[in-house]
Order: sequence, then C-alpha cells, then structure tokens
Amino acid sequence: MSSDFLSDPRSALSRRRFVQGLAIGGVVTGAGLARIPQAFAAGSAMAVPPVELRGTELSLAIGRSAVNFTGRTRPAITVNGSLPAPILRLREGDTVNLRVANTLTDEMTSIHWHGILLPANMDGVPGLSFNGIAPGEAYQYRFQLKQSGTYWYHSHSMFQEQAGLYGALIVDPLAPPPYHFDREHVVMLSDWTDMDPTALFRRMKKMPMHDNTYQRTVGDFMRDARKDGLRETLSDRGMWGRMRMTPSDLSDINAHTYTYLMNGTAPAGNWTGLFRSGEKVLLRFINGSAMTYFDVRIPGLKMTVVAADGQYIHPVSIDEFRIAPAETFDVIVEPTGQDAFTLFAQDMGRTGYACGTLATRQGLQAPIPQIDPRPLLTMSDMGHDMGSHGDHAGMEGGCGANMGAKGMEGGCGAAMGHDAHAGHGAAAGDKSPKHKPSEAGNPLIDMQTSATEPKLDDPGIGLRDNGRKVLTYGAMRSLFEDPDGREPGREIELHLTGHMEKFAWNFDGIPFAGAEPIKLNYGERMRIVLVNDTMMQHPIHLHGVWSDLENADGEFQLRKHTIDMPPGTRRSYRVRADALGRWAFHCHLLYHMEAGMMREVRIDA
Repeated sequence: MSSDFLSDPRSALSRRRFVQGLAIGGVVTGAGLARIPQAFAAGSAMAVPPVELRGTELSLAIGRSAVNFTGRTRPAITVNGSLPAPILRLREGDTVNLRVANTLTDEMTSIHWHGILLPANMDGVPGLSFNGIAPGEAYQYRFQLKQSGTYWYHSHSMFQEQAGLYGALIVDPLAPPPYHFDREHVVMLSDWTDMDPTALFRRMKKMPMHDNTYQRTVGDFMRDARKDGLRETLSDRGMWGRMRMTPSDLSDINAHTYTYLMNGTAPAGNWTGLFRSGEKVLLRFINGSAMTYFDVRIPGLKMTVVAADGQYIHPVSIDEFRIAPAETFDVIVEPTGQDAFTLFAQDMGRTGYACGTLATRQGLQAPIPQIDPRPLLTMSDMGHDMGSHGDHAGMEGGCGANMGAKGMEGGCGAAMGHDAHAGHGAAAGDKSPKHKPSEAGNPLIDMQTSATEPKLDDPGIGLRDNGRKVLTYGAMRSLFEDPDGREPGREIELHLTGHMEKFAWNFDGIPFAGAEPIKLNYGERMRIVLVNDTMMQHPIHLHGVWSDLENADGEFQLRKHTIDMPPGTRRSYRVRADALGRWAFHCHLLYHMEAGMMREVRIDA
C-alpha cells in the first residue's frame, strides 16, 4: 500500500481504518466453534474462497461466532460458522429442501430468499409469512426454483442481517446464458460495525447526524459568497437551515462507524479473484450491506453489464456503476495487459471503501485509487429546483418544499389539503406531485418534494460528469418484452416520507405499525408509483412478485426485485399479483425499515 494512499486526506481513513483486516480480518477460529473458514491469517494477503454448497438437500445452522475486522474481536451472527454465509449454488427447475436450524440460545431467527419466487410461507418474514425459528428449533424451507441468476439470502429478524447473517444465492440456468464467460467470481459487498446493531439503531434515533462530520464551515461560506454572491449564499444557507438538513448528508451511517467488506474481507486483507489473461470473467456483484450504497469500478477495465437483479439485460458497456443495498449486477470483464486490477467500491458519501483484486496469482495488488471528492446535495437533487436546474432562483425565503404550511416540525412545510394523486404522472414526468392528506401537518414528516421526475438517465449524486461512463437505469433494458403484456388495471401511489431529526421513516407519513395492508387481487396487473419526498435514497423491495420498471413514457423497460429511489424521483413499475399470501414491502436500508418504512401487501383470491 503506497504512502500516497496513507497521506491522502480525501481517503478519510484513520490509522484504525488503515489496520482493518491486518489483524485477522474475518471469522476467528477457536475452541467450541464449528469449523470456520479463516479469511486471513494475521498479516496475510492470502484469501480463502467462500464455502460453496450445492445440491437440493442442504442444512444451514445459524449461530454466533467471533470475528475480527478492526483489531477488536466481536460477536457475529453466522451461518455454518461463516461470514458471509456459504454461497448456495442451486439449479433452475430443481425443488430444494433447506433445513435451517437456530442454534442461538436467546433469540428468534429467519432467512429470507431475496428475489426468489416462492410460496408465501417459504418467504421467511416473521409475523407475515411464518412465526420465525425459535431457539433450538429448525424450519424446513421447500420450494421450486422458477428462475436463474444472481440473488442472495439474509435474515429478516431484527438486526441480524447487520450482524453478519447474509450470503450469496446463485441459481444456474437450464438453458445456456446469452453470453460467454470462462470463469466467475461472486463479489459480495457489505458493511460491518463493531457496535451492537441494536445500540447503533438507538444512537441513530438519538443522534441521527452522528456520522455526518462534514458540516460546512465559515470558510465554506466565505468561498461560496465570493463565488455566488452574498445574497445567494445567505439564501442557500437559510433554505438548508429551515429544512434542518445539510447538503453533505448523503448517508445515515458511513465509514466513521462502518468497515466495508468484500466477500467478508476488510480492505487491507486484499480479497483476490484469479484470472488468466484474455479470459472473460463473470463477476456477480451483490450489495448485501445494511445501509451502504457502493460506487464500483475496476480501473483499467471496461465492464459489460449483462444482468440486473438476476435477469438478463441487453449488454451495456460501462466504467462504473452504483449498486443500492439488495441489488445485484452481473458484469463481464476481459482482463489483459497487466497481472492485477483493483476492484474498488467506494461508499456514496466518499468516506471509505471496500476493495479487492483480480490477479493472475495470489499475493498481487494493483494501486488503490483515491476516493473521489465528497459530493454535496443541491436543491435540484432533492426535487426542489422549481424548474431552476439546480440553482435557487425563485426560492428566496423558502426551502422549495411547499412552504407556508402550519405545524410542520421540520420547518420546511407541506402543501395542505391535496387529494391523493390519481393520474399516471410518472409516465408524463409530472413535476408537481400531489401529496396525501396523511402527510399534512404530520410530525413524522420534515419535508416534501415540489418537483419530481423519473431521472432514469441520471447517474446520481457524485457520479455526474466524472469522466467515466456510469450505468443508469435508463441504459438498461430487459432482454425480453413485458412478460405479462397487459396494461395495468389500476394504480397505487405511495410517497416515501420521513423526518431526519427524529430518524422516522414511513410511507405516506404512516409508519408500519399504524398502516393498513395494501390489498391486491390475485391475477391483476397493476401499477405502483413511488414518489420520494425525502432527501435520502431508498431501495424499495416488494417480496413475492417482480417489479417491472417503466420508462418515462410508461412502457416496460426493466425487470427488477429492488427499485432504487433517489431524492426527488417519481418512478413507476408494473406488478402481476400472481402470488397469494402476505408479503413485505419495504425500504431495504435496514434501519429505515425498522424505523417504519414498511407495509404489508396482501394478495387475495
């Protein structure tokens, strides 16, 4: 590792961050524990491939193991003693039996098979699809695989996912894929905290700005005043102040708390995937993090994206992609001309990264790039540009979020008395959303967007005009036409809402505990429209059925299981209600879901 890396202030890495992975960097072996694959020996750069389980009869044991990613030994929730959990290698068309035993002595557990189509009682969500797995008991999951591709599995019990209970799930296709590759590697990205996840959630409720250490200073104010003028700068600071937000608040939790892992390996451990020069290598990227968006690139290599969320797409050649929590992307690379390439995954807030190496042999490492400059949010990013394309024209004295309403604790205000939007605004790029009555005067809402659009061609905050070709939703198209073919018979619109200072998150201002289920009729084709009223990005996952994303003209574009929603966006997707039962529908930022951004969806005959 170069001295330039250590001295670069943009790396935002303390000495503690630098030594991550040097001590042990993985699961600790010791007396009384099951056989545990040790990710690294002390100081070693040699990585052991994740354990892979194949077949139709598999046994998984959920328990606790000691891990060390930061120089401190901490407890983790593991599967068969492994973090990440074993890679499950299954086959399309097979009926699998997975016996999951809970060896924890003091808490319930569960496993959800993310993106897999299956009966509701196999979905693994306690309280909806089953009761959970009690300590000392086991649950038999049994379902037929109706799809192929890259997926993953994780706990749906409290904060166990954050504590280590997640793993890759690969379903090999019956028919050959529409592309060729010579070898493949699973690349599982995740975030680890030495804190007890429940304690971290309590801290978020009490101090939601704890990790946002990049507040603007007096020096920043003087620089902006010289550049933009005093009046414009004062107006800008006033708007952010009334919203009680900062333009640097890109993520709730970042590398000040988290250690970012690649296949269970901290950065200094240098996880390595091998290749031979000239081979086509398939990389199956999975974001198994609890709260982190990663921006991924491989300096010196183009990537060709061939699948999104397990489903084939028309190939797209790119330099970089942003992957939301729960999303998966399959990319093909053709490494040649050098013996090592860095897999670099920086967090969206530019506070840290996960990294590894593609190499011709173990022990090699390519240069690690500098972290990109920290981006700042604009009013346009948050859907408050009022047609000003990012400047603050016409917003003097207001925050651009329907100012003037009474009783809004966030100080930003919401338009009062609007009826729920009934038209298909997403297809038309509606920039004037109508807000729900449940949002008006709601103490759990601190802001609302005043201008929305799909933004399918926008790379996102921090990725625009960076000199690299960045993947967008608009650039991806499924390799197949709309599998249903029917126009939606009805439409449901939901607003993603929340309160930053209270760390309260919800749909339409109503947290999960007080929300009525969303009821769908079996077999119907319907449209879901999401409007993001918050300044945060939210990856939204509907269990049990596919989410068929529409383009700006309301036409089918891309089949996914998780739809990312940047601030100020309005996106729509079609759903075929072909799975009876009770299903979870939620933000896949774990702490947002636990704070209330979740609904139950019921599909009844």
